[in-house]
Amino acid sequence: MEPTTSLASPEFRNLLDQCVHCGLCLPACPTYAVLQTEMDSPRGRIQLMHAAADGRIDTNGAFAEHIELCLGCRACETACPSGVQYGLLFETARAAIAEESTTITPLERGVRWLALRQMLPHRDRLRFVARLMRVYQATGLSKFVRHLSFLPPSLRAMENLLPPLSLRFPNYSKPAPAIGKKRGTVAFLYGCVQDAFLTDVNTSTVRVLQRNGYEVHFPQLQTCCGAAALHIGEGQLARDLARQNIDAFGDRGYDAIINNAGGCGATLKEYAHLLADDPAYAERAKQFVAKLQDINEFLADHLHTPPTGSLNVRVTYVDSCHLRHGQKVVRQPRQLLKSIPGLTFVELQKPDMCCGSAGVYNIMQSETAEQVLDAKMADVAGTGATIVVTTNTGCHMQLIHGVQKKGLKAEVVHLVELLDRAYQISE
Repeated sequence: MEPTTSLASPEFRNLLDQCVHCGLCLPACPTYAVLQTEMDSPRGRIQLMHAAADGRIDTNGAFAEHIELCLGCRACETACPSGVQYGLLFETARAAIAEESTTITPLERGVRWLALRQMLPHRDRLRFVARLMRVYQATGLSKFVRHLSFLPPSLRAMENLLPPLSLRFPNYSKPAPAIGKKRGTVAFLYGCVQDAFLTDVNTSTVRVLQRNGYEVHFPQLQTCCGAAALHIGEGQLARDLARQNIDAFGDRGYDAIINNAGGCGATLKEYAHLLADDPAYAERAKQFVAKLQDINEFLADHLHTPPTGSLNVRVTYVDSCHLRHGQKVVRQPRQLLKSIPGLTFVELQKPDMCCGSAGVYNIMQSETAEQVLDAKMADVAGTGATIVVTTNTGCHMQLIHGVQKKGLKAEVVHLVELLDRAYQISE
């Protein structure tokens, strides 16, 4: 969510006052589970926000430290009986930190500029980086670097998250035709990091949509969804990217606009909030959101040709927090998994707990992210699954790292990749 108010405003105070400090959010909070400190729980962070709103503390120091340790997973929203809009509170606090911070170094600002403005919005640049990283992996240099362990924490975290790379990038130059009876036309948001670093996910997404009778279009002016910008309080950049995406998809009569990454989808579905005060885009943003669907939502209702190929595998599913708690898409991925013949599905003990990815959290707060990941991988290991399914780019890369770290004999795939395999087997 995009903050629409400041810490000192009556609107923000009203949102804060919805919290009755009951503590039912504590068991749902991943950072409270690993750190066991009140200030690293939703209730404690809301108390910090109260103090900042009252002017008793500033937004640097302890306030920034504990707010930035929050994953923003929004599990507390699902657990809260009072309907506290923690996501909005959190993004407002994070924007205040970014605006008022006196601790961001010139180097950090430079890295942010490079990543958020010069890389993520530009597909060809990201693909170029992916090609370089593929050479880095193929030459064995990656193993050498990991063995020496000389990288600083943030770069080491990025290196750990680098998945096995493919250079078979999808071709988005023309629409992909429906296979069999045409049932409609959809537009596909192919994303930024996923397109470059998890290319098979997008390829499988398109094929599965085609097999179910949909012609898939790829609007060429689309860009990054803006989630990464929001994660570090760059609200203006996020709004600029939102406007570009709305312009790209326009009013072209698509039956649906499809997204296949839970974290990106949560931001995309907030475009109406993000641009609520923009007279030129407020209504267009509502129309965009009305057509937007996560791939799991769409396929659950439009699986016109269920897969018939049998996959005799044991599978567990790791929810994307922003898909589960933000978009409230919980049933549909499980429904799709159970539609695959031969598959044995095993639920996690704590399916609502974060894996520690959380956008750029596993880079910026790598130590805490590793602790959260360890808890998630212990849960995954307990299922005995040989395939770990997820539906979000960051989670996908985090779980690949987790499987390697834990030494599990398991493969991490997006749900559409598994559906695609079942289709291919039946051919």
